[in-house]
Amino acid sequence: MTDLASIERLHQQLLERINLSMIDKLPPAEVTAQVGRIVRAMLADEGSALDQSQQTDLVRGIVDELLGLGPLEPLLRDPGISDILVNTSSQVIVERDGRLQQTPVHFKDDRHLLRIINKIVGAVGRRVDESQPLVDARLPDGSRINAVVPPVAVDGPLLSIRKFSRIPFNLDSLVAGGTLTAASAELLAGIVRARLNVIISGGTGSGKTTLLNAMSRAIGHDERIITIEDAAELQLQQPQVARMETRPPNAEGRGEITQRDLVRNALRMRPDRIILGEARAGEAFDMLQAMNTGHDGSMSTIHANSCRDALSRLEQMIGMADIDMPVRSLRAQIASAIRVVIQLERMGDGRRRLVSLQEITGMEGEVVSMNEIFRFERQGLDATGGVLGELRPTGLRPRFCVEMESKGIRLPVSLFGG
Repeated sequence: MTDLASIERLHQQLLERINLSMIDKLPPAEVTAQVGRIVRAMLADEGSALDQSQQTDLVRGIVDELLGLGPLEPLLRDPGISDILVNTSSQVIVERDGRLQQTPVHFKDDRHLLRIINKIVGAVGRRVDESQPLVDARLPDGSRINAVVPPVAVDGPLLSIRKFSRIPFNLDSLVAGGTLTAASAELLAGIVRARLNVIISGGTGSGKTTLLNAMSRAIGHDERIITIEDAAELQLQQPQVARMETRPPNAEGRGEITQRDLVRNALRMRPDRIILGEARAGEAFDMLQAMNTGHDGSMSTIHANSCRDALSRLEQMIGMADIDMPVRSLRAQIASAIRVVIQLERMGDGRRRLVSLQEITGMEGEVVSMNEIFRFERQGLDATGGVLGELRPTGLRPRFCVEMESKGIRLPVSLFGG
C-alpha cells in the first residue's frame, strides 16, 4: 500500500479535496498535520489495515510530492549524500563519501520524473521541453540541478543534483577531512589575508568550490566582495557580499546575461575583491584585467588537470574573447595577474585532496615560471583501496612571503620545510 502507485493515487485524490492556493502559505508542519488527517480518513473509508508506522511513511511520501521533490526528498535530507544522479525513472545513484552507490529509490514512470523536473525548473523561471531539452537550475537551498529530457535523453529524463552543503566549510574542517594539512591551511589563510590573486584548479567534483568557500572565510569583514557565478553556490560569511548570477536566454533567444557581462559590471560596483565561481570563456580576460587593476585578492576556479594546464586553459579562454594579443604579452598578463595556483584532485578512493600549490614568479623567455611550494607525494594504496600519501612542503620559501611580511603576516620558516 505504501508503493509509489498508492502515493500517486492518494495524491490525486488530495488535489481534489484541498485548497492548493492555501498550501503554499502554511508552515510545513501544519501541511503535514492536515494531510495526515485527510489521508487517515481516506484510508479508514477504504478499510485499509496499514499500521501507524506505514501510515506515517505514506503521509510523508504524499507531503514530499506536494511540497518537495517526491522520492528524492529523503536523499536531499540525508547530510551524507553529496550528489544525486537520476538515470531515468528506474535508477537513482548517490555519491556518499566520494563513492557512487545504487539506491532502491525510483519514480513511478518517466512522466512522474518529468513532473518533478518541471517543478524544479519552473520555480526558478526556466523551462525544459523538446525545444529546449537541456537546463541548468538550482534548488532554493542552492543545490545545483542539471536536467536532460528527450529527445536528447534517449532512454528517458536524466537529472543530476549537486547538493549544497548547509554547513559552510572552513579550512579547519578541510584539514580534519584530509583535504589539507595544517601547514598548507595556514599558508592558504595567509595568502587570502595578504590579498594575493588565486586560481583554484581541478577536475569535476574535486572540491574547487568547497576550497574557495573555505578560503573566503579569511577575507576581512570590512571588504566589499562581488561574487559572479553560473549557479550561485558560494557561501561567503562577510556582511558586504553582492552576489550575481548569470541568466540564460529566454524562449525567443533574448535576454542572456553572461559571466563576462557580470565581470564587466562588477568593475563599476566598487569591489574590493571579485570572486568568479568558475572561469569558462571570455570572462577570463576581464578577470585578469580586474586582477591587474587594483582588485587584489580576487579568486576564481578553473577546470584543469594540473597547475600548468590551468594557465594553458586560461590562454584558450582569453582566445574565446576574440582578443588579438601576442602569446608572450598574453602570458605576461597572466604572470602579472595571478600569484598562486592550487591544484585539487578527487582520487580513486573518492577523497578530495590538495595535490599541488604553486607560486607564479614571472616570465622566463616566453614561459610563465612557477615554483611548487607544496606537493602531494603518493605512497601506494592501503588494504581497502585508500590512497596513501602526504602533502609535503618542497623546501622552497615562496617569494610572496616578503610581500606578506610587509603587510604584517608572518609565517614560520618551518612551514616550508626549512
